Amino acid sequence: MTSPHRGDAGRPHRAPIDGRPAPEPPLSDRAEGPAGPAPAASGQPWPAGGVRLVAAATAAAPALLLRPWRAADAEELAGLYRDGLLRRWTNAVVEDPAGAARWIEDQRRAWEDGERYAFAVLEDHRAREGGRLAGHVVLKRSGSAPTRAEVGYWTAAHARGRGVAPRALAALTAWAFAGPTGPGGPGLLRLELLHQVDNTASCRVARKCGYALAATLPAAPPEFPGEGHRHVRTRIRTADPRSA
Repeated sequence: MTSPHRGDAGRPHRAPIDGRPAPEPPLSDRAEGPAGPAPAASGQPWPAGGVRLVAAATAAAPALLLRPWRAADAEELAGLYRDGLLRRWTNAVVEDPAGAARWIEDQRRAWEDGERYAFAVLEDHRAREGGRLAGHVVLKRSGSAPTRAEVGYWTAAHARGRGVAPRALAALTAWAFAGPTGPGGPGLLRLELLHQVDNTASCRVARKCGYALAATLPAAPPEFPGEGHRHVRTRIRTADPRSA
């Protein structure tokens, strides 16, 4: 069963358990170009309403549409948060439609500020605007490291077992790595994914999407009573033909 991961709720970056910096993996993973604009390296936000990502259907599951969260999603989102497993792995507090509306407004503001790009994941993109919510993925920028970001995700209880998380994460990863590489900035080169060690389903999703395990993170009770994993995926560097 696919489950959400703790890093999506804002788990802080922490040092590896041995106290040494995590090694930098080689820049070897390549991402295919996505639909829609990619986040600017400078952190300048893209208009939320203009971004749509699509993940292809499988033999057993419909296609996915990834689009920014909307105020109209509040009631359905509140219903999804009644799931005990989702509440276990995330830090967000969504108790009712009013709380869901506040959370969605927070996502909108963070998108406008260029800090956090949160997508609702809907099954069957042919519905365009009216598909059923199946999950959430997010890209979180770091102001101190413009070429790095953190990704997170969760899957709704009714949609687990249909490959929602890995397909949505793959679409988000491709979008993130399609940033500008010319005068506009270097683009994103490194994505990190954090989850608790005992969230084995999230670990499988990370590996399936090319995020290699880079470090074990120490517990930070009471909020994070157990150890965590940091997975990393990096974008391949391409030579500038003008320098050849």
